[in-house]
Amino acid sequence: MSDPIGDDPGNHRPLPPAPPVPADPAAKANLDAILASPTYALAQQDLTFLARRELRGVRLMLELEKADLQMDQEGIRTTIVVFGGARLKEGDRWYAEAREFGRIVSAICQANGMGDFVITTGGGPGAMEAANRGAWDAGAKTVGFNIQLPHEQFPNAYITPSLCFKFHYFGIRKMHLLMRARALVAFPGGYGTLDELFETLTLVQTGKMKRVPIILVGRAYWEKLVNWQLLVDEGGIAPEDLDLISWAEGGAEAWNAIVDFYTRHPAPPGSRLR
Repeated sequence: MSDPIGDDPGNHRPLPPAPPVPADPAAKANLDAILASPTYALAQQDLTFLARRELRGVRLMLELEKADLQMDQEGIRTTIVVFGGARLKEGDRWYAEAREFGRIVSAICQANGMGDFVITTGGGPGAMEAANRGAWDAGAKTVGFNIQLPHEQFPNAYITPSLCFKFHYFGIRKMHLLMRARALVAFPGGYGTLDELFETLTLVQTGKMKRVPIILVGRAYWEKLVNWQLLVDEGGIAPEDLDLISWAEGGAEAWNAIVDFYTRHPAPPGSRLR
């Protein structure tokens, strides 16, 4: 159906190749100024206008909708989000395990072309690169939600090009990381990994997000980093809140923990675990 207010390109009549030129030189100069003025540009094409503080809400909406629509178009229904240190290097143990995890999940879950349990990361280096690379090794689609930062970060080379997104707002990026997530796997990392991990734990604990398996890889690292039992002993969390976490020592074991979770809980529609 045609849009009565003119969004349908078919409603537009062709314009003359150029406006009539006034005979008066002053009027001609003024017309040139009119055509060059940013106020004459379409709002959607005026980048200076879109960058104004008052348009922040519009920019937030655009960041949300752009990636969401593209994910739908690519048939990405559910994801597994992988977090971990951006400073991990190829050859490190956890880099190798994250890569193997990405390969295992992608080889199993995308063997029939379905868009379920697609490996998704923050799109940067380290563990993120490794997980995307494992999916790349399997010839599967894989998602990267990159973020524009002052000195970093460029997307890694193993993300599906049509599924690599750049964000300005951390909040919208965080939403996209979890909107389709059916599991979260965290390899050893730093502030960013802790941020995403505890945010996810909080969302699940408070019922703002449906429970998903949250797998911490490298138990010795995580138990040295966080005194989980102290949180219970001091009344910060309930004893059952510790049950939100599962443990693994490598990529294959992390995948087995996800399979075990969905063996005991109803799997998302269309998911293929075996």
